[in-house]
Amino acid sequence: MAPKLSDSVERLRAAGNQSFRNGQFSEAAALYSRALRVMQEQGSVDYTEESVLYSNRAACHLKDGNCRDCIKDCTSALALVPFSMKPLLRRASAYEALEKYPLAYVDYKTVLQIDDSVMSALEGVNRMTRALMDSLGPEWRLKLPSIPLVPVSAQKRWDSEYHNETPKGKSKETTTAKSRVPSSGDVERARALKEEGNELVKKGNHKKAIEKYSESLSYSNLESATYSNRALCYLALKQYKEAVKDCTEALKLDGKNVKAFYRRAQAYKALKDYKSSFADINSLLKIEPKNVPAQKLQQEVNQILN
Repeated sequence: MAPKLSDSVERLRAAGNQSFRNGQFSEAAALYSRALRVMQEQGSVDYTEESVLYSNRAACHLKDGNCRDCIKDCTSALALVPFSMKPLLRRASAYEALEKYPLAYVDYKTVLQIDDSVMSALEGVNRMTRALMDSLGPEWRLKLPSIPLVPVSAQKRWDSEYHNETPKGKSKETTTAKSRVPSSGDVERARALKEEGNELVKKGNHKKAIEKYSESLSYSNLESATYSNRALCYLALKQYKEAVKDCTEALKLDGKNVKAFYRRAQAYKALKDYKSSFADINSLLKIEPKNVPAQKLQQEVNQILN
């Protein structure tokens, strides 16, 4: 049985989690690093906790666009606890961002052996399949690294973690939509509600629009635009932290959602997290180098930083 973590490590991890939720990714990474140092100094052998800290720090690197360090930390996390879902998904996203499509494909496929209903992995496999066919030709499967076979014990561990970590009383949006693949009827209803939200935005009724977008997400949370549209409403109502959260969800679904990058950059600027704002603008301009509003926002944030 693993020894109880010191209060110092627990406090540092909790503080890192809070900073991450607030969109302070650099600060969160520093806190996770401090927690790892404390564990190493104490000679802790709690591999699960150490793996979580590496995985959490990897998430910070991914948010900051530091894909190489994200991959390193995910690999460290997986060396401690093999076939952990979150570091596999984060490493896959980092590989994809670096256009290392064969490695991203392998990680996404590994996730699907653990849980074949993980939508981000299903969508990742589809994206990688298209990219690999384009780059390697019709025999692309023959050129892939081998996909590891996930042991049954890892699948059971994931099932246990999922059931133990699902809090009671979660909103319909987080339980109904995320725990199952929506039916075609759910998707159609979600799209109709999103359109109703769009019409309310045009009329300037942002509070009602948020209700429509939230209802849409309770039927299907697979459309990036619904999150980024709701983020626009939160920005209009000066609810900047909520805007950051929705843009982050939007970018998980579509890593090239320009509006999500722009709106999150605006929200970070309002929260005075100028480094994160600048990082998002840079990510946006890599996708659309001639985006004039983003260029203007970049100048504004750059003046503040300098």
